[in-house]
Formats: sequence, structure tokens, C-alpha cells
Amino acid sequence: QVQLVESGGGLVQAGGSLRLSCAASGSIFSFNAMGWYRQAPGKRRELVASITSDGITNYADFVEGRFTISRDNAKNTVYLQMNSLKPEDTGVHYCTVGKFYRGAYYFGDYWGQGTQVTVSS
Repeated sequence: QVQLVESGGGLVQAGGSLRLSCAASGSIFSFNAMGWYRQAPGKRRELVASITSDGITNYADFVEGRFTISRDNAKNTVYLQMNSLKPEDTGVHYCTVGKFYRGAYYFGDYWGQGTQVTVSS
């Protein structure tokens, strides 16, 4: 079992910034990647960013250089620094663990409870 606890969401005006954190615990030794997804009301959950234990990062096209994912392996924690936020970034943001293998990410076995990000116009 893996436990994921997110924090750092909130309400911010367009153009503002937020930093999300996710602390992982439990049987995480078999996973070599962590990621952030988001889900807006009525929409599918979508990948925002991911990072491997070696620091290889990947971002969704809509990020457009505004977000930075990072991790502290000693603390089993992943961060998402979000700058220049837009109203369309609003949604519940979820942390997940997974595997990076042969150039592809595999997520979805474990999810955090989610943290709400709301960006007002």
C-alpha cells in the first residue's frame, strides 16, 4: 500500500502562483516516478506533469513553461510550482506514483485525496 498526501491548494487570482506538495509513504520502493494530474468539473482527469527518480520531467502541452515539477527523494515528496495561473487551471489536483519504463509513464495504481486549486479571473 502507498499513501499520498497532497497540500498547497487554494484560491488565487489569475496570474498568481501556488506550490503543491505531495508526501508519499508506504511501499513506494517499486515505483520510480511521481506525477500530478488535475480534473476540472465535468472533464476527464489529465496529466499535468511527471518526474522520475532520476529527475527526468515531462509536462502537458497546456503548461507552456508556467509550472515546474521537482522532487526530494530523501523525503519522498514531489512538488508542483505553478506560476502565471489561469482560470482554466481550476480543478482538483491529484498526486500519483507510477513507473517510467522504456520512455513511457504508467500511473494510476495509487492516488492522493486531491487538493483544490481555484483560479479566479
